[in-house]
This record gives sequence, structure tokens and C-alpha cells, in this order.
Amino acid sequence: MEASSLPAALELVSGGGAGLSPEKRAVLGSSLLLLRRHYRFERVWFWGCIQGVGGAYYIAEGLGPDRAAPRSRLYSLNCVEWSLLPPVTEEMVTQAGRLKGRFQGDPAFEYKDTETNAEDAESLFEDGKEPVIKEEARLVATIEQIDRAVGIIPRGAFVKTPLGSVSENRNFEGLSLTEAKRLSSYLHFTEPVNLKNKTLLEKADLDPSTDFLDSLEHDVPHGSWTVQLEKGGTVVVLRSLLWLGLTFYHVPMTKQYGYVYFGNGEKNLDLPFML
Repeated sequence: MEASSLPAALELVSGGGAGLSPEKRAVLGSSLLLLRRHYRFERVWFWGCIQGVGGAYYIAEGLGPDRAAPRSRLYSLNCVEWSLLPPVTEEMVTQAGRLKGRFQGDPAFEYKDTETNAEDAESLFEDGKEPVIKEEARLVATIEQIDRAVGIIPRGAFVKTPLGSVSENRNFEGLSLTEAKRLSSYLHFTEPVNLKNKTLLEKADLDPSTDFLDSLEHDVPHGSWTVQLEKGGTVVVLRSLLWLGLTFYHVPMTKQYGYVYFGNGEKNLDLPFML
């Protein structure tokens, strides 16, 4: 969610019980503005918090002119001092997917990679090193996994230019209440997968400037999202059952929307058996 509107946004997603203390909100409000100035980001989003055994990671994302370009991710242990995370790779995502259990809260903590393939393991052992994964790498890979799976935006909030870059839609004035209650009105803010498999007939009714992302209505398993009206029916809140702790909010007929994650960084693998 946007750093400049953080206090009000956190109030709108507080229905699930997760959130930040008033002290943390005040500190974040100042440190995120300084973060934006220091790294010269166009926008800074407060992504959320991953709770570890010995401490919590507070996460922020820095954006450039192209909103769909890879984001710079930073973490803090105290909401004041921020450290830049390394760029994520597919290897990191694969390795992080094999790890189970809670985060430790120590970026230097090393996990043993017991499922490394034979060739990689052999070369590592020849160098006298045992295959390990640092928690810092697991952290950025988990953030990437969550963004890909459940990082969402309202339909029409962003537009794609003929040159391929993505920016905020200045004409977006929010979804109507009827639209806001439908999963088809929300899109995954990541590289589309289902869209590429649509036929030309199905694409004929789509606007290429706004319908360039996958809709939530086709998410698998079906039923992995809950849609609720809160604050007296003035706010639409979506919660992910696949990544418990991810909450998205939108105030219909306004430009107010965003998502935040408060959880332990573990995927809910039992979801298919719960539906």
C-alpha cells in the first residue's frame, strides 16, 4: 500500500486483527518518506511484515517509472534502518519453495538445502562447502512468491502504453460497489499466464490497455479468496486463503486501494482440503 496514505489504509484492513502499533505507524510514516528520498524512488509501498521466531521483517518496495518493472525490495528489523534485498532469481524462488518452517528473524541465518540436485551438491561438496540458503535469500524469494500469487489491483487502475510500460491510470475513479464485489474486477499485478491461453474470440472483448493482466476469477483452487464488505459497507476487503495474512482493500468510487501482508511467510498448503 502507498506509504503516503499508510495510517488510513492500515485502519481499513484492520478488521482481520493484524496491524501495527501506533508507535510503529508513526515511525514508518517518517522512515518511508526518507527511504524514498534516499533511493530516489518515484513511489514507495509498504508491503507488510513477515513474523519470525526471533523478530519481524518489515518490508518496503520501491517503484520506478514503469510500475510493472522489477521492484526494489528493502527490509527493516526496527522500522527505522532499511537494508536493500538482493534481486530475486528463479533459483532463489525454487530453493525457498523447498524450505519449511518459520523464519528465524536473522538475515544471516543459514538453512541446509537437503534437496539440492546431485550435480550441484557434488560441485559444492568438492569446494568443501555444504549447500545452504541464507534467510535473506529466502525472504526476498517469499516476497516474490506472494506478489506473484496474490498481489492484486482493481481493473482499470493501471494502463499499458503502446511501448509496453505500465503506469497509473489518471482516469481511474474507482470501481462501483457492484463491480467491487466481483472477483472478475481484480487483476494479478504480475506477468499474465491465463491471458496468453485465451482465444482470439475471447480477446476480442478485452481492452488491451487495461485488460493485460489475469483476473482473480480463474484462480486455482476456486474459493481461495474471500470478499467482504466492512466499515458499514463502505470498504470492500479481499483476503487470500492461500497466503494467509494477505489483505486487499478498495473504497468503491474512489482511488483508495492497496494490499498488505501480515503473516509468517508460509503458504497454506492445506487449502485444497479446507474448501
